[in-house]
This record gives sequence, C-alpha cells and structure tokens, in this order.
Amino acid sequence: MTETNIEGPLYVARTKIYPQAVHGRFRRIKWGLLAITLSIYYLLPFVRWDRGPGLPNQAVLIDLPHRRFYWFFIELWPQEVYYFTGLLIIAAMTLFLMNAVAGRIWCGYLCWQTVWTDLFYAIERWIEGDRRERMLKDKHGLTFGYLRQLAVKHALWLLIALGTGGVFVLYFADAPTLVREVVTLQAPSIAYVWIGILTLTTYALAGFMREQVCIYMCPWPRIQAALTDEWALNVTYRRDLGEPRMSVKKAELAREQQQPAGGCIDCQQCTHVCPTGVDIRDGSQLGCIQCGLCIDACDTVMRQVGRPQGLIAYDTDINGQRRSAGKPAIYRPIRPRTVFYAAVIALVGAIMVYALATRSSLGVSVLHDRNPLFVPLSDGGVRNDFTLRILNKNAEPRSFRIDLVGLPGATLQAAGFAHQASDAVIAEVGLDQTRELRVSVTLPPALLPRSAVNVTFRATDAVTGQTATVNDHFIPGGS
Repeated sequence: MTETNIEGPLYVARTKIYPQAVHGRFRRIKWGLLAITLSIYYLLPFVRWDRGPGLPNQAVLIDLPHRRFYWFFIELWPQEVYYFTGLLIIAAMTLFLMNAVAGRIWCGYLCWQTVWTDLFYAIERWIEGDRRERMLKDKHGLTFGYLRQLAVKHALWLLIALGTGGVFVLYFADAPTLVREVVTLQAPSIAYVWIGILTLTTYALAGFMREQVCIYMCPWPRIQAALTDEWALNVTYRRDLGEPRMSVKKAELAREQQQPAGGCIDCQQCTHVCPTGVDIRDGSQLGCIQCGLCIDACDTVMRQVGRPQGLIAYDTDINGQRRSAGKPAIYRPIRPRTVFYAAVIALVGAIMVYALATRSSLGVSVLHDRNPLFVPLSDGGVRNDFTLRILNKNAEPRSFRIDLVGLPGATLQAAGFAHQASDAVIAEVGLDQTRELRVSVTLPPALLPRSAVNVTFRATDAVTGQTATVNDHFIPGGS
C-alpha cells in the first residue's frame, strides 16, 4: 500500500484585503446597478396596487396566511406552483446564458453578496480612507481616533443590515402596517426573529466574510467553470500585449535596443483594486468574479503613462493566440449553446405568458374518500363520498351549480345544504376564496355498474356560465 504524504496546511488563514477605489466605465456600471437593485429591494414593498375591495393593495406580497403570491396584476395560488417552476427554469437558463456570453458577470454585477459588499466597502472608504490609509491604521494599531471611526463604520453597517432584514419581512405582510407594528413592538415574534437573522447574516457576510463567500461558500464558481467554453468572454490579461513586464524607463531602453518590451509596467494596480485579491495576470482563477474593476485600473494607468489601453479586457484565450499569430480577433456571442439557452428562456416564458393569459378564475378539485371507498345502503344501493373543493379567484362572491356527469340516475347531495335538488348543489363561494364541500353520490341497486366507472363533477358559474370540471371514479362495491 502506497503512503501519500501531504505537505502544507489544509486550510489557509484569511489575508485581509484592502481594495482600492477606482474610477472608470465598469465602476460606473457597478454603481448604477447597485443603485437600481437596492432601490428595488428597499422600495418595492411600499408600492401599492389596487386589486379591489377585500384584497391586499401591496404590489408584491407573499401572503402566507392566505396562501397567495401577488405580483402587481398577477395572483398565484398554491395550486399554480408550476409558475414558480417556470421562473426557476428561466432563472437557471439566464445564469447559464450570462456565463456562456461573459463568464461570471452575475457575480461581478448583480449577486446580492457583491452588491452589499460594494456598499459596505464604500462606507469603509468614506470613513477610514482609501487602501493606503486603511493599511496604515491597521499597522499602527488602535488609537482613539481610529476607534471612533470603527464605531461609526460598524454602526452604519448595522443600520444597513437592520434595514435589509427589516425590509425582507415587509414582503410577507402589509408594509406600512408591519413597519408601525415593528416600531411599536407589536409585531409578531417571528418578524423579529427573521429581522435578527437577516441583520446578522448581512452584517457578517458583507462586513467580514466578503470574498470568502465568493471563494469558499458559493457553489456557482465551480458550476460555471464546468459550463464555460473557449468562446465565453472573461476578464483576461492579454499576455501577448503585456509581456514581458517592465517599468516605463526600462521599456524605453529595451525598445531602443530592439528588445521586446510589453505594455505592463507591473504597477500592481489591477491587484490593488480587486475585491477578492486576485492578480488577473496569473490567469483565470476561482476568486475572480469578473467585475471588470481591474480593467478600469489598468486603463487609467495606461492613459497616465501614454500607452495603449486594453491590456486587461473582456476577451478569450483564442483571441490571444490569434493576435500572437498576426490574425484579427474574433468573437462568437451567438453559437449553439447561447441559442439553446435563449430558446429555452423564450419557450418557457411564452408558455407562462400563455398560461397566465388563458388561466381560469374558477377551479375545482375532488378527493375520493378512502376509508371506506364505498358505503352499502339498506336498500341495496351504494354511496360514494367525496371532498370537493371550489376555487373562486375573482374579487367578488360567486354562486356555483355543482352537478354530476356520466352517472345517470345518481343522486348528488352535500352535507350542510338543507335545500338542494337531487341532481345538483348550489354553493356560494366568497371572493378570492376556496370552499370545501362534503358530497355524496348515491346510486340505486338497479343501476349499479359491474365495475368502477368514471364520473365528472362540474361547477358552473350561475351568472357567467363559466365551467370547470374534475374527474374521479364511482366504485359500486362488490357487485
């Protein structure tokens, strides 16, 4: 048996990262997306949408007590869980499509970990200063002034984290009402529990764990590495343009002597601005979230030294090889896998839109009693019992006629209804509600079939004539 010796630690302690502020095109894009996404998250619960009397007027609401999900003009019931399945498919395919086009752009621009960490970094720089100032303060240790800055920074971090947790629970109840109840300590205890959980996780993940979440905790880097291909654009150090590295003066001397000199001056700015501490010049790495900040940093330095920009860019390894061979760069954003992902998104989206456009405001379901399956009667007849559920998705009460199709001579009765015809039941169902009926189907002995037969329960709106049906079986017993 061969013994394998593993040298070195299995765990590397975290090295604190001090990302430097940077200005440029990709930084502006990130600021814009941060403002848009956080505005949507914090303000959306307070947007109103009139659905009529008796219904909630919050535009986006997850109403767990009444088992409803409201999204502006859309109302989803638990029976319509397939819509959420469709949304999950679209979300997954969108991630795959983004990865196929430009790598981990989700991670770099839209992931909530990135967005909140960016916000926390901005507050840290505002209070403590940029990279060099923060490094010097940590090196010199705690002073009264530094302690005061730390206290202010963490107070603001906690305030943002508290707002994050507080807003999260507003999606599950009427926002203005719940805000008032939380402030006056009258909210349900579960609200305070979830506010506490979201506050602590936001504070810890965005304030302390930061890049550790992206490198160690998140599974997406491993998944996308298996999904990507050679045509996907990734933040790339163009070695064919940057190597060999040397200072500006050495590069000028090398060129005078007809020796090769790359564009990279080894200023380390691309590493200093990286929020995960990656040196992009070492090639593709798990820690790179494709945020493009190193592109902004490199382009800024190149402008200052009067050199061509683009040493770091969204590119492919294929183009690096082509440039080395004197060939023009080529890009293929449209290829079989991107077409496939886009087609799946379009197909599932079209199916969901069609289903929403043609969905019925009336639903009916039935459950046959299992114990017993049938009840023999004294006159030789047989009775089957069912639980019938009528769904009224309208914003007004409705009256429904429930009758039986497919079993001639059968008698339909419902428990608790004093006045009813032998072949139908009239049921009133409130607005946006369901009503459960215990119904019995009785068949005299002369009409009993030899085996189980299909029967159809039909619900008909007494005003509009809209109908919904559901099928089950009538079991005649041992005859």
